[in-house]
Amino acid sequence: MAALKTKLIASAVLAGFMSTGVQAATEWNVSLWGKRRAFTENVEKLAELVESKTNGEFKLNISYGGLSKSRENLDGISFGAFEMAQFCSFYHADKNPTITVTELPFSQDVSLARVTEIYQEVFKHPLVAKDLARWNATLLMPTPMPQYNIVSKGDAISSLEDFDGLRVRGPGGIMGVLGKLGAVKTGVPFSEVRQSMDSGVIDAASFAPHAHLATNTYKVGQWYTTNLNLGSANCPVVVNTDALDSLEPAHRDALLGSVDEALDFYVENYEQKTTARYEAAVQEEGLTKITFTPAQTAELNKLAESVRQSWIESHADEFDSQSLFDFTAAQFAGQ
Repeated sequence: MAALKTKLIASAVLAGFMSTGVQAATEWNVSLWGKRRAFTENVEKLAELVESKTNGEFKLNISYGGLSKSRENLDGISFGAFEMAQFCSFYHADKNPTITVTELPFSQDVSLARVTEIYQEVFKHPLVAKDLARWNATLLMPTPMPQYNIVSKGDAISSLEDFDGLRVRGPGGIMGVLGKLGAVKTGVPFSEVRQSMDSGVIDAASFAPHAHLATNTYKVGQWYTTNLNLGSANCPVVVNTDALDSLEPAHRDALLGSVDEALDFYVENYEQKTTARYEAAVQEEGLTKITFTPAQTAELNKLAESVRQSWIESHADEFDSQSLFDFTAAQFAGQ
């Protein structure tokens, strides 16, 4: 009887150790969309680093569209449907108004590495943190993108007045400026951009290089811009705050401590591979290159000023928009 009791106690102790081992292993679900591409390499690299640093005890399970629709990722984070997600702020500007400040047309030619730094600083701003906290979300890292440029069908433009009537798929800041020139903001799903250009639903799309490559706009376009410099989209990676807070210290350190390395990899990969591929693609397809003159750039910047001011005024009742704008503008100015 005593031997049986000893055996039972030993089994219970062993089960306890096994249980502890199971609890130590952590898996997070990560909601992305589309397919793996330059735009998601920051998350892919982060997953690789976290698993390596924790010897497989903490894994990020990345799903491309299997967990949520892209425009519902922030909602999914809010109620813990998954622990990590990527989204674009212009998908639902009313849900995350503070970070749309980074999408304003600051009319600066900014390197991708500097965009990364700017977004990280803005993400730390108390107004931004408070805004995302409403969704139980903590901003983990940006998905920095180069300044957006246009690929379009039809005759190449020769003046800014030629934007009049052009139906463009693009984010708010850029379209705020082009709209003042008569361009028409036209929304179509990302996956339908090439088809929409081909059929004439839209005339042009404003994207970063990776998205032009992903949608093949250059295969139906006739011209493209090189220096629009009216901003890009902000598509951050966020985590569920409760999930982040519940991580054991070693796993939390592995996650947070891998962000900068993941971003460095992303920037190098984007600049050396994606941008080069895009430039080669538009040249191979024979698209006409449109480079705006200093005078045209000055006119675009003048229009951009009114768009920036409009953003400040439209959000003044929600938060201290002037303060957040000034902070962000100083970052873009390199101050």
